[in-house]
Amino acid sequence: MRLALPSMTALALLLAPLPAIAADSAPTAADADAFIAKAEKAGADFSVDANRIQWVNATFITDDTDILAAKNAAEGTLLSVRYAEKAAKYQNVAGLSKDTKRKLDLLRNGITLPAPTTPGAADELATIVTRMSSQYGKGMGTLDGKPINGSDIEAAMGTTRDPAKLKEMWTSWHDNVGAQMRGDYARMVEISDKGATDLGYADVGAMWRAGYDMSPDDFAKLTDTLWKQVEPLYQSLHAYVRWKLNEKYGDAVQPKTGPIRADLLGNMWAQEWGNIYDIVAPKGAGDLGYDTGALLQAKGYDPLKMVKTAEGFYSSLGFKPLPDTFWARSQITKPRDRDVICHASAWDIDNKDDVRVKACLKINADDFVTIHHELGHNYYQRAYKDQPFLYENGANDGFHEAIGDFIALSITPQYLVDIGLLDKDKVPSADKDIGLLLRQAMDKVAFLPFGLLIDKWRWGVFSGAIKPDHYEAAWNDLRRQYQGIVPPVARDETRFDPGAKYHIPASVPYTRYFLARLYQFQFYQAACKQAGWKGPLHRCSFYGNKAVGEKLNAMLSLGQSQPWPQTLKVFTGTDQITGQALVDYFAPLKKWLDQQNKGHPTGW
Repeated sequence: MRLALPSMTALALLLAPLPAIAADSAPTAADADAFIAKAEKAGADFSVDANRIQWVNATFITDDTDILAAKNAAEGTLLSVRYAEKAAKYQNVAGLSKDTKRKLDLLRNGITLPAPTTPGAADELATIVTRMSSQYGKGMGTLDGKPINGSDIEAAMGTTRDPAKLKEMWTSWHDNVGAQMRGDYARMVEISDKGATDLGYADVGAMWRAGYDMSPDDFAKLTDTLWKQVEPLYQSLHAYVRWKLNEKYGDAVQPKTGPIRADLLGNMWAQEWGNIYDIVAPKGAGDLGYDTGALLQAKGYDPLKMVKTAEGFYSSLGFKPLPDTFWARSQITKPRDRDVICHASAWDIDNKDDVRVKACLKINADDFVTIHHELGHNYYQRAYKDQPFLYENGANDGFHEAIGDFIALSITPQYLVDIGLLDKDKVPSADKDIGLLLRQAMDKVAFLPFGLLIDKWRWGVFSGAIKPDHYEAAWNDLRRQYQGIVPPVARDETRFDPGAKYHIPASVPYTRYFLARLYQFQFYQAACKQAGWKGPLHRCSFYGNKAVGEKLNAMLSLGQSQPWPQTLKVFTGTDQITGQALVDYFAPLKKWLDQQNKGHPTGW
């Protein structure tokens, strides 16, 4: 996490109006350069205090830390809006350098939720967002009628196979956590949309889409194009999983046709399905011969050793070890004495070396992947730490999510052998490739429509196409349209199921995760080519290849200093994002799925 906010010490200066300009003169390129210099210095200063305050709130949720975080966020939002307004005044100044023009654009677009400058708006917006985030962090569901927190529900839904218990957990979480946010969410939309229009955007959704070096409409079209590339693969996977669930549970629980019941897929949000691999695994080929979670437990791993192992992958590519402060200050496991936000995240506190992770790691395969992913953020943050403040970010937000994910794709059987988790004679043979690919697809491919629809829903909400009295129905319509899933129980407009997903109350844009699923396969394919890999793509591991690490660092160190297509080309050789690398990776599986699905319906 990184908050690009101005310095408290520069508060008075930044809130003051721009220097008066004579009636017969106009702002100059030199004026714009001076403004950028001031903004970057102030932003870098304040972001450190802001990050510390938000860190304490996320790792020690109390009424007091909520108040402090909301106050800090309100100040930051107000000041960020002032920056954006001032930046807009320089947009059309003659003679701007390419660098200054880019930084002005980043300032104008650098706010997730802008507040209007009307008195009290920023305070109200920050209070609402903090309240919703805290409600999520404190959220509880039930299992067997007993309270259970969100982290434990996530784990239990991955292992429970009793449909009644799954329904109870799913319903209680969505009812208890989501529904109470509905009014706050509508008010948040109202306030932030006014802030976005004040900055010259149609709405908040248009402002988010403007952050990809293209017009908002062109970006929306790009996401639709990318989805069409991968949709056939998803539909084949969906059809296969549906009939396997029908075999296990019967028509009364999961019919042979139509959408899949959301709570049967091993995940609270049906966003990744890998936890039910045991249900869908093909006979013979489906038995991979090992389970990563079981290997970790058998070797005596604890959460700290999982993090050390993930660090070792990056070290093998030539990256410097994490600093001592990372180990002293990170939250690696859930504290026993307080409420925290368990959703894993990576933090850059001081824009230099104080990087941290916040997680509640458990000894399982999912969290082993998660920590490889989160460290990807930290190593990216360190790579661009010498860039100017406004460029200390990913080439776009999808890049930031993709780095750790593409590293995690290299958690192959060979990698597990290399780090001593798997015996060499236990490496699955080639006849297990379909099982390996299916296990990956249950997470990587299953996620794609979910990664897309979260913001499609929000884009509609922010634009007004989805009204507050239709929030729940529109959410379920999109879930059915893109994912082909339905809730296990009827939902009405007293509910607010979007709020039961962390990124909605926390207002974290989500298209980045959809893009990251595609970028990671482009990065992975490029890394494997650079490493001279000759075997099946899904078995490639570039662990220990410092030449790959050197080229990767060249891309990461650029930060946000240039349009993302140029940065993409540094590592992959192309300036176009595409779903083709993912399709190539899973091509053998797609052929197999279509054979298995003969005689079974596809679609919903």
